[in-house]
Formats: sequence, C-alpha cells, structure tokens
Amino acid sequence: MSDLQRPRRPLLPLAALALLVWASVAGAQSAPPVRSFGETVDVRVVNLEAVVTDKDGLPITGLEPGDFKLEIDGREVPIGYFTEVRGGDAVVPQAPAAGAASLPGMPSLAPGTPVGTSYLVFIDEYFSVARDRDQVLRRMVDDLPRLGPEDRMALVAFDGKGLTLLSSWSGSPSALERAFRTALGRPALGIQRVTELRTLENERRDFVRLGMDFESSVEGRLEPFELDFAHRLERQLQGAIAAAAATLRGFAAPPGRKVMLLLSGGWPYEVGEYAAGDDFPRYTPESTLSRGTELYAPLADTANQLGYTVYSVDVPGLASPAVDAEVRTQGEAQINGGVHFERKANIQQTLTQIARQTGGRALLNSQRLDAFVVAQSDTRSYYWLGFSPTWKGDDSRHRVKLSVLRPGLRLRTRDDYVDISRQREVSMAVESGLLFGAPPSTDLLGLELGETQSGKRGRMTLPFTVSVPGDQLTFVPEAGSLVAQLELRVAAIDDRGDRSEIPVIPISIRARRAAQPGEKVTFQNSVELRRGKQRVLFSLFDPLSGRMFTAVRELKP
Repeated sequence: MSDLQRPRRPLLPLAALALLVWASVAGAQSAPPVRSFGETVDVRVVNLEAVVTDKDGLPITGLEPGDFKLEIDGREVPIGYFTEVRGGDAVVPQAPAAGAASLPGMPSLAPGTPVGTSYLVFIDEYFSVARDRDQVLRRMVDDLPRLGPEDRMALVAFDGKGLTLLSSWSGSPSALERAFRTALGRPALGIQRVTELRTLENERRDFVRLGMDFESSVEGRLEPFELDFAHRLERQLQGAIAAAAATLRGFAAPPGRKVMLLLSGGWPYEVGEYAAGDDFPRYTPESTLSRGTELYAPLADTANQLGYTVYSVDVPGLASPAVDAEVRTQGEAQINGGVHFERKANIQQTLTQIARQTGGRALLNSQRLDAFVVAQSDTRSYYWLGFSPTWKGDDSRHRVKLSVLRPGLRLRTRDDYVDISRQREVSMAVESGLLFGAPPSTDLLGLELGETQSGKRGRMTLPFTVSVPGDQLTFVPEAGSLVAQLELRVAAIDDRGDRSEIPVIPISIRARRAAQPGEKVTFQNSVELRRGKQRVLFSLFDPLSGRMFTAVRELKP
C-alpha cells in the first residue's frame, strides 16, 4: 500500500523501559483536581428501553413483565427489572419482575415518580455545512420550552481535532439557548468535505476524458485516486465516530433516560461505495477499507454499554453534498447524474443502522428539523427493563432479542451488547481524555518531557520521564520482594485530527520494601511521533486498584 493510501496516524513505538527506582520527592505539592472526562465505567446491568406501538405507531401502555420474552444469544433469560414509564411518570407493574429487588444498579422508582430524560447533543461541525447545521440548531432552540422539569441537556461540538464542551447538564432553557447561540457562531467545516468530493468528481471526469473505462478496472477495484479519497474519508469518519463515543463516555451516568441527539453532517456507511458514486455496483470491497459494521461499532457499542438511545439526525437533509456556494449551473449541481441519490442513500444507511442498533430513530430529511420534538415525544412512554449477565470481560458480542408476546404489536430496543474487557475499557477512557483535552482521571501523573530529536520521514523522537507516588500503587508479595504490574498507554492526536493507535505496554515494578510517603517510582522512556503540533496523553493504569494516573501535554515543535 502506498503512502497516499496508508492511514496517516502518529506513530508510537516505545523504546525499552529504563530501570525503575525510588526517588525522594520531599516537599512536593499535590496539584489541584481537574475535571475528568471518559473515566472507566463500571457497568453491572444491561438496560433495555423498549418502545412498544401498534401498527399505526401509537404507544401501547399497561403491559406486564409476562408480556415480554428476553433472549440472549438465542437463550431465554429472566427479566431482572421492569417498570413502565407512561407520560413521563413511573408505573410499577402489578406483577413485578423476578429478582427485581435484588438487582443492583437499576433505578428505584416509586409509582408516580417523574422520570426525566438526559439529552446529550453531539454537534458534528467537521462534516456539516453551516447553513444546514444552523437550521437544525435554530429549530432546537425554538423547541427548548418542551424540556420537562426533570429533563436536562448538554451540548458538545466536534471540529475534527477535538471536543468542546458548550454546556454541561442543565435544565434551564435560557442557559441552554446561550449554549446553542455559541454553537451557531462556531465555524462549520463541511464545505471542505464538499470541496474534497468535487475534487474527486473532477478527477473522475478527467479519467473518462482520457479514454479510460471504469468497467474495465481489475476485479471492480477502485482507481488509485478513488482509493486515496476513500482512505482519507475513512480516517475522517474514524475521528468523528471516536469523538461521538468519547462524548458518551464523558457523560456516562446522568439520571433518568439517556438519549444522544447525534447531529451528523453526512457520514457514509460504506466508504468504498461512496467513493465509487453512481458506479458503486461495479465496486468490489477493498480489503484495506473498513466495512460499515466495523467502522461504526465503537459508537453503537459505547451507547449500548452505557444505556444511551441514539436519535441520529440527518443534518444535510435533501441538500446535495456536491453543491456549494460556487455552483452556478444545474449541470454543475448534477455531478455524474445519479451520484447524489446513491451517496445520500449511503449516508442515510449510517443513521438508520446506528439508530436501529441502539433502539432509537433516524430523523431523515424534513424530520431533522423536528429532532428534539420527535425524541422528546418518543421517550415519554416506554418500558424500562434490565438484566444482569455474567460478565467475563472478554470483548465478546452478545445478541439481545426482546419480544412482545401480544400479537400485532411492534417493539424497538437495542439489539446487542459487548462484554467489554478492562483493557479495552481503559484504552477507551484514554481516547476520551485525548479528544476532550483533559486527563481521564483526577490522579495526576508526574511527567517531564525532553527535547525532541528529528528522525527520518517527518518523524521525531520525544524523551519523557514519568513518576508516580509509590505508596499509591498496589504491590503484592512475590519471591521475596514486592511487585506491582502496571499498564502504560501513550496516545496522540495531531493538528489535522489524525490519532495514534493506543499501545498497551506492560510494566513490572519490583521493590525490596514498601514505598514511604513522599517517595515516587520514576522511569524514563521515549516515543516516536510524526513531526508537528500534537496533543499527547500519557496514562499509567494499576489494574489491581483500578487507579489511573494521567497527564496531557501540547507539543509545538
């Protein structure tokens, strides 16, 4: 694969670890606590918010636990918790679910208790055109009075490089309106995506003018310029998807029903087909490109892990992604005939799949302007069920099938969950902290950076020294000494929004005695990055205690 085709990510091979020693730090002062985003999440139960309707889409109330059947991987399991939320209030069933009283982690709702909804608004500025984004945001501002007394909303924006918190949880329409006004004043970068697509179409026209034939391509493969576009688009989507997942983790445990309003500026499901445009029937999937199920799994898995229902909003609506302010003729607007239709269907497939997997709805075309109204109405009446699986932490995926036994009724809920391992959980927390630009814990890691050294092919080596309080680590006796097993992670995001992989480096610390207060474990290492402006996050995780020590630095070499 050529350099043009290879995903450009900061490289992070780590040098051999230096000797770990006790270092005296008498007189050291503790740093003030920092706001953390994306902490590791202890999930003990799986929540299923089920919307049951008749054939006309009207909500059905009054069902009991016996009216439902829950299957995990094809095997029926008991429902551990059950309550109905009707018109925003809890209704306790006449026949309680077996084991409901003994299931920890589920809400305890008395009859008549109001159940609020936490609406997490994710604003995709990277793919959205300002005109389209602003239409959706202004309608949401108009609909803010619909917030109930127990409801709350938070706003986060993604610009391709990082996440910006516009508003934490608030139930004040006036405070939220100010946050929306701030969002309306921020740049929208979707016009750059429009330009990239127009460049692709210009190259396609040049290809045809030279007498080349797409149908004669070997085994239906993309041409090199198409594959280059697809790889760039894939990297851009991976960043946006990671940002949306990080946003969920940054707001993991609000009270009540959890809803994400995902304002997407146009995320294709199959990037290869999107690059091929109206010629996609001749397209043979490229092994170097992620398929849609793989590409969007991090977002759906995180939503299902945390119990969020995603209402995916089609920000562009029916506007053609190939049209911008420079288009002056109808011919220019209709690039390659059917491209707009095929690509639009590809984008809407993403919204539909994410919503389906998490039990939400895809708000397409004109519905995008009623996004909050639809989500608010849809979450007023539903059934709140839960069960506690046997957790193994092996990253295995489990299919969830919840059925309503009364004939003629329809049910919508999330369709799977992943038994996420602790190692993956910590890496996800690190990625969340990287995108938010804040440590994913309040335990600060001592960090000193050395002078960068230039390397080959636009790379640089960054020496660093890490220190952590020895008396805050978990040591266990082993062969006459004390041993602590830790995990080091280093993650980076550059000025273009390209992210590194997050390697997990095991560290074994052996000591003859316990650390005294004021003593730290210290060691040196180096990391290789692409040269340029970077945000780098260092994380040291103690699996036995669950503590994470982190530090974030901005590099401007």
